[in-house]
Amino acid sequence: MAESGIEDGAYVITIDGPSGSGKGTISRLLANELGWRFLDSGALYRLVGLAAMSHAIAFDDERGLATLAAHLDVEFVSDDSGSGTKIFLEGEEVTTTIRSEACGNNASKVAAIQAVRDALYERQRAFLVAPGLIADGRDMGTVIFPDARLKIFLTASLEERASRRYKQLKQKGLDANLSALLEELAERDERDMNRSSAPLVAADDAVSIDTSNMSIDEVVAKVSDLWQRISV
Repeated sequence: MAESGIEDGAYVITIDGPSGSGKGTISRLLANELGWRFLDSGALYRLVGLAAMSHAIAFDDERGLATLAAHLDVEFVSDDSGSGTKIFLEGEEVTTTIRSEACGNNASKVAAIQAVRDALYERQRAFLVAPGLIADGRDMGTVIFPDARLKIFLTASLEERASRRYKQLKQKGLDANLSALLEELAERDERDMNRSSAPLVAADDAVSIDTSNMSIDEVVAKVSDLWQRISV
């Protein structure tokens, strides 16, 4: 990648952080505000996990999972209103399905496998087009776009993140249990932060923002302000 976080006329802002820190919501709003593309890297890993379940590929079958990731039949389609994205796996819409906690946990498992990460690397890089990209994930600023112009690392307390996830699932009509979510998020944090391949960690040059007591609008405004300061 070219220096200073720009490639072929396209800038990158990476937003990493643990599950429930708000990175998905913040990233999508920033992408809309700036008129840039949006990469939900977590969706790719959720799709690999879902496809593995569909094809009865065990989560310890590294070769099988890597092959699946390399040939993942997935399509991201903007909905009619332009405010969201529909996700299709092998021709079937799975937009809501992949947001379940089970899919999230499976995504964390496949994301720990280097061969899977290698298979998805170029697919994620291909999202970068002018004028820019908001990249949401866990290793966007450390591995996928290490020379991004602005890197953000969002955090929040475990309790706050579990509460947010609980509300999101309930709003989508999905089953949720707060105690179970606390346990699952703690386990996912442990797995994501301690995996040998691309562990969840803030890049050395990332700006860390604790969103525990911040509204969505406040976080968006803060990141937008940071971008305006360095882009002039």
